[in-house]
Amino acid sequence: MRQVAESAWFQNFITVVILAAGVVVGIETYPEMVEAYGSVLHVANWLILAIFIVEIGVKVTAEGSKPWRFFMDPWNVFDFIIVALCLLPVDASFVAVLRLARVLRVLKLVTAIPKLQILVGALLKSIPSMFYVSLLLGLLFYLYATTAVFFFGENDPIHFKNLQLSMLSLFRAVTLEDWTDLMYINMYGCENYGYDGSEALCTNSTGQPVFASLFFVSFVLSGTMVILNLFIGVIMNGMEEAAAEADELAKSKSTGRPSLEAELQQLNRDVGALQSRIQSLTVRAREEA
Repeated sequence: MRQVAESAWFQNFITVVILAAGVVVGIETYPEMVEAYGSVLHVANWLILAIFIVEIGVKVTAEGSKPWRFFMDPWNVFDFIIVALCLLPVDASFVAVLRLARVLRVLKLVTAIPKLQILVGALLKSIPSMFYVSLLLGLLFYLYATTAVFFFGENDPIHFKNLQLSMLSLFRAVTLEDWTDLMYINMYGCENYGYDGSEALCTNSTGQPVFASLFFVSFVLSGTMVILNLFIGVIMNGMEEAAAEADELAKSKSTGRPSLEAELQQLNRDVGALQSRIQSLTVRAREEA
């Protein structure tokens, strides 16, 4: 079973089945296709599910006398959860769960392709650093959003009437989606720019050419050009670490170097032998004394 689980043909076969599962899920989004080929799609879904169950059985059996080691790999746990969701007894209230599980089956492709595992691993490694970058970005948003409400709220109530609208408008600006419109509205006043068809909302037109231009240009520079690029840097660093770990693992397998668990077991045996030797020498020393 270990030879089957690690063989290239088995892994390629599972990859093809995952792609087929993705095609079946895509077809099910068309009601006319479901109406015409519903029975075929139903059989295909159960056949794909049966193959995934066999895959898990092969991998569990491959662990020999320690089947629980299958669940020590997070990717195996992910596969198991998806298959378990598909096996849930469904009625009208669980149809959405079953559909979600069928969609998630496509994500099994990540477990089948090592390069995708490296990318996902890099993202997971980057989460702690990304949290602090997100915190910094959140502080920047909050600072600029409150300032925008105070200075632009009356002139531009559509975008800066309150804090939540202000933060949403700044998110639009940081993604560079027509951020210049936001700037021009507050530079020239709502009665002169941007409120065509919404004149009733423009009750206090006050343009601030200098402050508005400095405000939005500084926000785009700090938010888009600096902080968002920090996310890219963090992810690239995580990718380098994940790639280095993958290379190290590949080298250890190719050179036949024992795994960390094997080294620890050997070390425990050496320590046990040393302790036994020390005890025998201690007894001998007492007898001679």
